[in-house]
Amino acid sequence: MRTLTHRLNHAQPYAVGLFRVVVGLLFACHGAASLFGVLGGGPGGGTVAAGTWPGWYAAVIQLVAGLLVLVGAGTRVAALVASGSMAYAYFNVHQPEALWPLQNGGEAAAMFSWVFLLLVFTGPGAFAVDGLFAGRAASDTEREAEERKATVMA
Repeated sequence: MRTLTHRLNHAQPYAVGLFRVVVGLLFACHGAASLFGVLGGGPGGGTVAAGTWPGWYAAVIQLVAGLLVLVGAGTRVAALVASGSMAYAYFNVHQPEALWPLQNGGEAAAMFSWVFLLLVFTGPGAFAVDGLFAGRAASDTEREAEERKATVMA
């Protein structure tokens, strides 16, 4: 009989993959809203003027990195860039207003920064395009889990 922990460990790559898809979609939506005015538009309901610092560059990073994370292509690099951009947004835009994210409106920036940093370390999980191009059936996370399991059992 399998334990709950065993079942959860087996499902981990799929949970990480679904997590990556949702986070990538949400992040890409932020970028698309700011660049194209869709989904209610960017700050103030419009679009960010092309080339303006830092808003336009942040929106481009959000759209491109979000789409890459969504499909699982270059996930770790895209997540690292996204995490850094959100850390920059938090410390240079939000944090000078007040200390706590709840006070300075930086909850999303702080959360996205930590979420993307987590994806840097976990990898893309299941359903990633990276796995298709490499000809791998199992994701890095699955392979690493099997290696840990083999090490523990030895």
